[in-house]
Amino acid sequence: MKLSELIKDLQCEKVTGELDVEINGLATDPDTVSKGNLFIAYKGANFDLNEHIEKAVNNGAAAVVCERVERCPVPCVIVKDGRGAVARIARAYYGYADKKLKIVAVTGTNGKTTTCYMLKSIFDKNGSKTGIIGTLGIAYGDIFIAPELTTPDAICLHGVFADMVASGVEYVFMEVSAHALYYDKVYGLHFAAGIFTNCTQDHLDFFKDMKSYSLSKLKLFERGRCEKIIVNSDDGLGIKIMQANPDCLTYALDNPADSFAVNIVENLDGSTFVINLSDELYDVKLNMPARYNIYNALAAATCAKALGVGIEIIAEGLKELKSVSGRLERVAKYNGGQVFVDFAHTPDGLEKSLTSLSNLCEGNLYCLFGCGGNRDRGKRPIMGEIAAKIADFVIITSDNPRYEDPYSIISQIEEGVKKAGGKYVAISDREVAIEYALNLLDEEDILLVAGKGGENYQEIMGVKHSYNDSAVIKKLIG
Repeated sequence: MKLSELIKDLQCEKVTGELDVEINGLATDPDTVSKGNLFIAYKGANFDLNEHIEKAVNNGAAAVVCERVERCPVPCVIVKDGRGAVARIARAYYGYADKKLKIVAVTGTNGKTTTCYMLKSIFDKNGSKTGIIGTLGIAYGDIFIAPELTTPDAICLHGVFADMVASGVEYVFMEVSAHALYYDKVYGLHFAAGIFTNCTQDHLDFFKDMKSYSLSKLKLFERGRCEKIIVNSDDGLGIKIMQANPDCLTYALDNPADSFAVNIVENLDGSTFVINLSDELYDVKLNMPARYNIYNALAAATCAKALGVGIEIIAEGLKELKSVSGRLERVAKYNGGQVFVDFAHTPDGLEKSLTSLSNLCEGNLYCLFGCGGNRDRGKRPIMGEIAAKIADFVIITSDNPRYEDPYSIISQIEEGVKKAGGKYVAISDREVAIEYALNLLDEEDILLVAGKGGENYQEIMGVKHSYNDSAVIKKLIG
């Protein structure tokens, strides 16, 4: 494809060289540039790709899109916002493949992954060819791509869309993070539906305050971006979205809504309830416990019905989903106690998971968790206090310490645990901590191992070591 075709949607400040040069690939990393590629440079918070143009050219870049350059031996396009140009260029390069797909976007602090998998199960049951993009990776047909980001960078994303189209995929269910919206990774995409789950504290290391975090999520629901909007009307930000979009569909368990559930019965195996989708009723069984999974099911069901799926198929699709990796997943039984693994890594997520299990626990409830390094530090004592108030005993350990001292993170969690007067132990080695926690279990007890969910690594000093909570638990049990 010619450079001139790729930049037609850009607001170019200056162009040098011939625009009819052929481009055979895109790159934003100078080290991955191949001969004939277009190198796109931009300035980030801790890096500046504009400083690596010479390296990209030496590696074979046929042309460059950048924010500034002193001299360039290949055709060069200067734009004001290089990061913003990536999605526009990638979309053009891959032939606007997104237009041939029906894409459902799910945003919110918690529940994105489970809602996407519920949707996939429903549409699979309906006979549709589906794909999924999110925290647990990218999957369609026989293809699986290991996860790197909740929402992939634009070049990867549009390449996946193109391959999905070639594979016959019809519906794509994708998690859209606040960061992806902030950086405009999903620029130009028109969604068949957009779902809002909730908004609670997370990522304040980046967004600094809840207002900025909320505003980023609201970008998904700007006029014309989503053909249909589905909103949790039990959430404060959800109410604002609903007020700004009077034609949206709502779901809730407390406030009035288009979709809701009654006759709810919960146990450790899941829940049963009667779903009401705009006055159409049906019995539903979920294989996942917790009230918040009923919210996720309502979100998925409301969206599916809006896209033309019948209520019977919706109920069957929800029932056929046995679990979602690391999402309040029951992974083992030991000494008569039950062991759950959950991704809960926010105050709200941890509180909801612990509360749900506490309501179903007839013995002692144990909570093992840590907090990620180089992320929102303010939530650490908050999560410690929550764990101590709900659980009978807390095991504080490491999560992904990244470049921080694990003991420093643990000490900040301890502040909250001590404030609540909770009983606890601190063990920095996560595997050793899990072994300790397992040996506490007795009949009717429950252990929640929280924070990492289905992740297959532990990040320490920039290195991702192979690690998975469920695998460790199963190994220790033998």
